[in-house]
Amino acid sequence: MLYLASASPRRRELLSQLGAEFIVKTAQVSEDFSAHWPPARVVETLALRKAGAVARQLTTGLVIGADTVVVLEGRILGKPVDNQDALRMLSMLDGKTHSVFTGLAVVDAASGKSVVAHEETRVFFCAPDKRQLAEYAASEEVLDKAGAYAVQGRGARFVQRIEGCYFNVVGLPLALLNKILWQEFSYTL
Repeated sequence: MLYLASASPRRRELLSQLGAEFIVKTAQVSEDFSAHWPPARVVETLALRKAGAVARQLTTGLVIGADTVVVLEGRILGKPVDNQDALRMLSMLDGKTHSVFTGLAVVDAASGKSVVAHEETRVFFCAPDKRQLAEYAASEEVLDKAGAYAVQGRGARFVQRIEGCYFNVVGLPLALLNKILWQEFSYTL
């Protein structure tokens, strides 16, 4: 059995899109990390915490954990606390290139084996005018998204191009997940 240790509707949709049968099961974990850690270590650590916490509640099955952050000029941008914070983040991103990192962890609940990796995608972001950016920042869509935008939603209009995995920007790098599941656990999606 496959478990998704994430409450993210976007991750559920992406995994469902592949035809995978899975159960969503989450656990409360600390999302604290050292300010000195590089982004890859942050997302890998948080993904493993999530997957590991769920795996410890099970006796069998593969547990998938993921965590996504936006990184601008070395600074990690998580989810905004409110719409004003979203506008601050979006204004910082406007006209610049940033990276989206997603950490991915798969844990076998029976054996305890874990595999952790990450994906990085570069995003070129530009709003046509400040009014449109402010209107978007006032929407509900921005509140539960790293970097305060949804590339698969209305935020797509600000993304000029990406270099790398689109699904990573949404929150679950599917090719990387498939590779880990197949090569490390002989599991086919």
